[in-house]
Amino acid sequence: MPARGQQDCRAAAATALARVIAGGEALDTPLAEALAEVDTRDQGLLQQLCYGCLRHYHRLDGIISGFLDKPLKRRDTDIHALLLIGLHQLLDLRIPDHAAISSSVEACRRLGKPWATRLVNGVLRRCLRESASLESGLSDSQRHSHPVWLLEELQKSWPQHWQQLVTANNQHPPMCLRCNSQRTGREAYLARLRETDIEAEPCALAATGIRLAQAADVTTLPGFTDGDVSIQDEAAQLAAMLLDAQPGERILDACAAPGGKACHVIESQPALAELVAMDSDTARLARVEDNLARLQLPAALVCGDAGAPPAELEDASFDRILVDAPCSGSGVIRRHPDIKLLRRREDIAGLAKQQLRILGGLWPLLKPGGRLLYVTCSVLPAENADLVAHFLDTQLDASSLPIDADWGVASGVGRQLLSSADGCDGLYYALLEKQA
Repeated sequence: MPARGQQDCRAAAATALARVIAGGEALDTPLAEALAEVDTRDQGLLQQLCYGCLRHYHRLDGIISGFLDKPLKRRDTDIHALLLIGLHQLLDLRIPDHAAISSSVEACRRLGKPWATRLVNGVLRRCLRESASLESGLSDSQRHSHPVWLLEELQKSWPQHWQQLVTANNQHPPMCLRCNSQRTGREAYLARLRETDIEAEPCALAATGIRLAQAADVTTLPGFTDGDVSIQDEAAQLAAMLLDAQPGERILDACAAPGGKACHVIESQPALAELVAMDSDTARLARVEDNLARLQLPAALVCGDAGAPPAELEDASFDRILVDAPCSGSGVIRRHPDIKLLRRREDIAGLAKQQLRILGGLWPLLKPGGRLLYVTCSVLPAENADLVAHFLDTQLDASSLPIDADWGVASGVGRQLLSSADGCDGLYYALLEKQA
């Protein structure tokens, strides 16, 4: 039993999941509150249960729904979440069957719903008895554990790659580091990791990137507090390389939070005249400030809307602009599996409209001859190749520059990285130039 004042791990996970499933909340806040309620020894399992149930939600939900005479009421979404948790343990985790069932049943009592113990016990035991045929009646959407609309979009957009994408989306992502080139080289840092028995290897695409064999607490990483390394996926580390900032230039990172790309740009080119990091949310901008402080890097912070930049950012005042545009997040679902439940097909058109507004708002700030790097963490052409093509058609002084690279696949004028089980996240890059 949990210590006095502490919540049961599975009950806490069910409460957090219910807020995502029924309440439409992103997982971050419910999970953070749940972690604060459980014993530190249970925090790893709590995260594993929440992320795992969301990654496999449509599959687990399809199975559970087949064993319920009628759907549970909305107020009992926590019990539905407990059923998902129990089944996830039975099918996907190395937890003994009896422990998976008994812990889920006990969690009903911890949630103040003892009436549900019989239901949870009965459904999970039936799942255990019929395990060989559980998935026989599932739809394609349920088997691949993706919402119907998203599976259709992936199949239409990437007919040769969609299975790779859905497989990657359902797996735990790798943990990658970015070496601060002002403080350490990659080979030197790999040697330090070996000295601390942390297994790692160089990333294939990013010159500053290191992939860990197993995720690690940042407190165990040598020199993390001092700013020697940061956590950043390999795909995101390509932004600084493609932006290619030069000495004496003034750079704008227009949608900067949480600051990883801005910091990497400064690390890569410390002789900048200035880097301005802008974000529309003050709380998110504070995260940029925290990252800059840890890495001891200089930047000007501006709170503003990239679609209607504040007057202090003058026209034709930036040599290069980085636009990490708000998007569906379809390329980072493995890191944010709640996207599967929170996003809808109709969201994409609205996001594309917002992206065009941002491009239109920022373009006047770019000097003639200057470059803008457009980035999304999406694999949907409506937010990427199609969007950039539309902007080029309507912005007469804009042209595209080729990205000469052997990574990803050509997509319009840019390149699309497609997330894979053993590879990087699904980011899109396009490089635009303002005609002089």
